[in-house]
Amino acid sequence: MAGSRKDKLIFLTGFSYTGKTVVGKKVAESLLWGFIDIDDEIARIAGKSVSQVFSEDGEPHFRDLEHQVLQDLCHKQNLVISTGGGIVVAARNRSLILENGVVICLEARPETIYHRLVEQNRVAPGTARPLLNVADPLNQITTLKASRQQYYAIADWTVHTDEMTETESCREVLRGYQYISQKVDTLEFKDASCLVETSSGRYPVFIGWDCLTELPQRLRQVGLTGKVGVVCDDNVFSYYGSRVKSYLEDNRFTVHIITLPAGESTKNINNVSRLHDFFLERHFERDDIVLALGGGVVGDLAGFTAATLLRGVPLVQMPTSLLAMVDASVGGKTAVNHPRGKNLIGAFYQPRLVFIDVGTLLTLPSRELISGWAEVIKHAMILDGRLLNLLEENVAEIIKLEKEISHRVVECNIALKASVVSEDERETGRRIILNYGHTIAHGLEVATGYNRFLHGEAVALGMIGAAEISRRMGLLSEEIVQRQCNIIHSYGLSVGCSDISPEDVMEALEWDKKVRNKNIRWVLLHDIACPAIHDDVPREMVLGVLDGLLKGCS
Repeated sequence: MAGSRKDKLIFLTGFSYTGKTVVGKKVAESLLWGFIDIDDEIARIAGKSVSQVFSEDGEPHFRDLEHQVLQDLCHKQNLVISTGGGIVVAARNRSLILENGVVICLEARPETIYHRLVEQNRVAPGTARPLLNVADPLNQITTLKASRQQYYAIADWTVHTDEMTETESCREVLRGYQYISQKVDTLEFKDASCLVETSSGRYPVFIGWDCLTELPQRLRQVGLTGKVGVVCDDNVFSYYGSRVKSYLEDNRFTVHIITLPAGESTKNINNVSRLHDFFLERHFERDDIVLALGGGVVGDLAGFTAATLLRGVPLVQMPTSLLAMVDASVGGKTAVNHPRGKNLIGAFYQPRLVFIDVGTLLTLPSRELISGWAEVIKHAMILDGRLLNLLEENVAEIIKLEKEISHRVVECNIALKASVVSEDERETGRRIILNYGHTIAHGLEVATGYNRFLHGEAVALGMIGAAEISRRMGLLSEEIVQRQCNIIHSYGLSVGCSDISPEDVMEALEWDKKVRNKNIRWVLLHDIACPAIHDDVPREMVLGVLDGLLKGCS
């Protein structure tokens, strides 16, 4: 199936009256996919019922129509397809369904099938399948089913429906589909740098250097073939907008680009409405793609738009800033800001693909690049002492963006982020540790109207503050506090902020998303790679740390 994955079609096989049609409709509804019954398609094409095709034109003609319909459906995607009971007998049909979709067989004992047949005829007389219109249906069912059993056995997954309700059968089909499609993904994405696995599904992260030309191939690799709506800011567009558009159009994608002003102030609900209007005016459908090309602001804004447009369209993250590469593009957090606080309006919405060309960092303004190192340092402090050693021992090479080590640092950070997200998609548990430094950072950003700090600059200050709180709480040694301060400074993240009021920042902190029962949940450190959550930090201690922090870190 060109341009689509094997797991974009589900073929339900099995004998008549095993539940393929009624269960298939429930499965399609659950997945928000379409549903097609091949027998209904044959009747539509022939202009008469399946029974009439059999009686008037013969079974060979019916089987030819069946194969024709199956071939046509194999070029589509996002469909649950109910097949006829005898479709798997033909080798050419077995090859088609195995190559193009996840094949799930619905099984039932001959006695179950017979009782369902009798019940169906009682409710709607004359609707029995043609091959079962015989004097002894149970014997016919038993004999015919036995002759086909070897072909039903080719299925990727089998569900025994005898004692199941339709809802229970649907649940088992979905369980089988999820299991099999994960195996498909593992094979198809063997060249990915990593896979992010969540309850919403899994997706690959592709990382390269000077690899923009691979974008069309990667989109097709995850089954994306619709219109592409590229969202970027005006700065990124000047470097990469035209190139990305050209590469996609040269590979037969239809592309629409919208540019927005650069900066955190763009991340608001009004611009979400603007993006909705843009895509709806261009008749975007659920299979079309929103591609976020740029930094974290664009990724958040485009991601929230994708999550809410038509109740969800495919999202592709293509970060061009360091901060977005190592953090924002992976994990599915999408949001816009509110005057009361940062990222208060949003959704968890995972991308279908993250595509990273590390070489785009070479065009990143110096201040933006420096800002990104804060998230890299954060991951090292909370998750991996080896990464911290790497950052300390190779400062000069990393800052210069030497190719090999830059690629290694980005890949390492994404692997760390992916491992946490895969364990806790919606921040109900361990994922909250990724907010280390962010509580104070968000307070600083809100208190200054989002127009003074770059996000990484605020996070660097937030980490210094969080480490100092950890020390004052008796959790962290002075040595590690100083070690963190030293590496933050070595990557150029020293920012003065003595004119900001600690009370203003404190007020913003108390609107933070992580507040529970009016207590701020702090991510603090007990040691390198040993974070913990605390909600017992005294307000006076926080104000004291903020006062010292805002006078400048030595």
